[in-house]
Amino acid sequence: MITQRTYAISLRNILLVALIGLPIGLMPWLWLLGIALVIVPLLHPVLGLGLLVLSVTAQDSLSLPGGLTLTQVAVPLAVISYGLWLLAQPQRRLGLERSTAAWSVFLTVLLVATSVSPYGPGEGLKELWRWGVAFLAWCIAVTALRRPWQFVVLIGCVLAGPLVNALIGLNQFALGDGPAAFRISADLPYMRAYGTLGQPNSFAAYLNMAWPLALALAVATSRIAIQRQLPGWRLGYAALALCFWSGTAILLGALAASFSRGAWIGAAIGLIGLLLALGGRSARAGLLVTGCVVVLLVLGGAQMLPATIAARLSSISSSLRLFDPSTVTVTPSNFAVVERMAQLWAGWKMFLAYPLLGVGPGNYTNAYQDFTAGPWFASRGHAHNYYMQIAAEAGLLGLLAYLALLGSIVVTLRAGLRRANGPMRQATLIGICGIIAATAGHNLFEHVHVLHMTIQIAAVWGLGLALVRSPEGT
Repeated sequence: MITQRTYAISLRNILLVALIGLPIGLMPWLWLLGIALVIVPLLHPVLGLGLLVLSVTAQDSLSLPGGLTLTQVAVPLAVISYGLWLLAQPQRRLGLERSTAAWSVFLTVLLVATSVSPYGPGEGLKELWRWGVAFLAWCIAVTALRRPWQFVVLIGCVLAGPLVNALIGLNQFALGDGPAAFRISADLPYMRAYGTLGQPNSFAAYLNMAWPLALALAVATSRIAIQRQLPGWRLGYAALALCFWSGTAILLGALAASFSRGAWIGAAIGLIGLLLALGGRSARAGLLVTGCVVVLLVLGGAQMLPATIAARLSSISSSLRLFDPSTVTVTPSNFAVVERMAQLWAGWKMFLAYPLLGVGPGNYTNAYQDFTAGPWFASRGHAHNYYMQIAAEAGLLGLLAYLALLGSIVVTLRAGLRRANGPMRQATLIGICGIIAATAGHNLFEHVHVLHMTIQIAAVWGLGLALVRSPEGT
């Protein structure tokens, strides 16, 4: 029986829903999307981290009011969400462990190198901001990841951004959509894929931060689907495996379409990292086969491939030799190699001139004119080798601090991998090891910590450490 009071309450609720829902229903969908982007990240720090990770793929492709990028909007939202979460549970111990010390040393060295830079602190502060945002992403991942849904959200965001970019890149490759400088060959209509990141090499670096994880999860879910006895579970894991295999194929296809030699070598090193993390007899056999394939491709087996691909592979060994570009006669056939070496050689001279703290973080281009060799007066913005880049900009202390940070994360992951029991936990840790190896290998040829891609890699590092810290069964 409906009483007068119940009727009044129901009528009030209907009016409230109408007053709130009608304006929402009449709002443009972009406004609704904007409101959702502001509210959802504030619900939990992991959701804020997810938006921060996804913002990497949309930095230059999404224009917001005031000229802001999505990353610039996502950072304060992540900070607020994380701060409220910490205030809500003051009794929780963060337990950031030894990697925090490595992060602190690295950021401190960058700060000191910025303060003493002969070229001013401007660019150094920008570099500190980028690495500071990466540290924020790492902290949120390590401390806030606790429940299964949170791990699923972060893994989904880590894979979704590169996957969307890969689809865009494959479309660019197939349609020949891009600048003339990205054309693969005068005889072919295809373009080097570059996604939303503007450059094929940066695009390929972004993909190297995802495909090893997708591949490891594809193998794990396939094995689970085969071993499961209940038809419902088997079907569910089979569908999940299909998604992961499809994602891996798209990511690797787009990586190939980037025609980035450094990324290809990085991918090969990433595969080696996966096999080393896997361990056992299969790892040794896989390493042997991988080593033979790489040697054949670099030393002469490239003739078995299409001419365009073979030409790019055959120049890799030349890119690894350090030589003075001013002593080389430039020809059309060696132009690319000598031009890259000019950038690397300038970085080497910067390091020799300022061996302890470098020319200052972010100041490679500002210092380039003082250290250029021969006719190469235009800086490409980086030394085509991140280890040389960090040595040139932050000196020996900066290089050692970066390697110590990377080493501390690898040591922790290896220890966690030995203790991991669940197949999905093991697969995720193995995939993260592959990403670290691929990124480290690609850094031999490029500077992959650009365009806030430090957020992606720091979130991956944090995901691995959170898995190591979380109890079994999570």
